[in-house]
Amino acid sequence: MEIILYTPEIPPNTGNVARLCAGFGLTLHLIKPLGFSLDDRYLKRAGLDYWPFVDLKVWPNWDAFLQRPLPGRLIATSARQGRNFSTYLPEQTDCLLFGPESCGLPQEVFSLADDILNIPLKPGVRSLNLATTVGFMMGLAYSRLPDRQ
Repeated sequence: MEIILYTPEIPPNTGNVARLCAGFGLTLHLIKPLGFSLDDRYLKRAGLDYWPFVDLKVWPNWDAFLQRPLPGRLIATSARQGRNFSTYLPEQTDCLLFGPESCGLPQEVFSLADDILNIPLKPGVRSLNLATTVGFMMGLAYSRLPDRQ
């Protein structure tokens, strides 16, 4: 399983996602432009001393990322569209894709996804924090993989 952050904007969110990826042994892809520098102290602080354990790949843009073959399905997430995450049956090779905090994924990216998942929220709540959403989705996926370690 791989985690993809499409143009993330907030360094502590990305740092927290990096810690999750380190803990579960997942590759983290960051698609530029980023809303911060990779040397940002808040990014480093949120990732603590786990950075050496993060399989981090940074891509100059979405097109460059797509030049490599994906290992499996591209599963996009959205606060406003898609099917309920609770019906998701993960595969070990899935790539979970998350959009930027302020606006989510653009439609042209959604059109390339094999599936779109949504976490239904109480009316009036716009969205969850990016790191929370990644943790939530990763936890669900990890718990449902038959050969998880």
